[in-house]
Amino acid sequence: MIAAANYTQDDHFGLHQGQILELTDMGILGYVILHSKTIADALTAYQRYNVILCSVFHLEWEVEGEDVLIRYSLQHPGQISRHSVEEMASSLYHLINKLSNCRIPLHEIQFIHEAPADIEPYKAFFGKVPRFGEKDNVLRMSKDVLKYPILYSDARLLELFENIAQETRDELTQESMFSDRAVQWMKECVPSFFPTLQQTAEHFEISTRTLQNKLKAELTSYNELSVRVRKELAISYLKKSDYTIGDIAYLLFFSEPSAFQSAFKKWTGLTPGQYRTQARNRKAPA
Repeated sequence: MIAAANYTQDDHFGLHQGQILELTDMGILGYVILHSKTIADALTAYQRYNVILCSVFHLEWEVEGEDVLIRYSLQHPGQISRHSVEEMASSLYHLINKLSNCRIPLHEIQFIHEAPADIEPYKAFFGKVPRFGEKDNVLRMSKDVLKYPILYSDARLLELFENIAQETRDELTQESMFSDRAVQWMKECVPSFFPTLQQTAEHFEISTRTLQNKLKAELTSYNELSVRVRKELAISYLKKSDYTIGDIAYLLFFSEPSAFQSAFKKWTGLTPGQYRTQARNRKAPA
């Protein structure tokens, strides 16, 4: 994406690419989305079958008051260009408009990355200037959008295309997502113990070098998986009031609570206490 932006001399390459995306460009996933019943069903289909297209982004959404917040984050730890993030945002917004045959007003757009020099193209497409340097990539709009019917929906074709998508997804995940199997096993080990590289290799009956090569082929590493496991478990524990910060540090095998607090702030930009408070506030009735 960076090379394409440089070649075209378009500093908003990703933003512009998302605006011209067609559902047919997305292959079988596009046809499942096209024939889903509502926008919520289409988003669910994208979430379920995205691995067919690419497994870079994880999509989720939550209703907050009268709004729905659609978030998209990296599936695995790492870095990605501003252009890729903006293509995801603009393609999502473009497709939701097209599927519903409506011009959906956005209440807010947030990007993790910093603002480029020229912000006018965002206002021209989204109808407002995004907030940059935020902790999540978010599109905020009315929650009613989730119920909007899709203009082209056909239940018979949906069943046909979804069967194909499911078969394709199963084949891909069985063959390629070794890292997900490793993560699942690592989570099962906690809180009894936190597995080492050697223990993980022994569980899968392969050498440590083979394990590292398998993870490298999926653009990750044992260290990145360890961070992912600890982060995901920490977030799940913080959402429960039964565990203190000290308990969670102990469960995740940190040497002391301060080490856990430093690591969590590095992962999320928030201390464990701040994250817990925000999570409670989101659940509180308006």
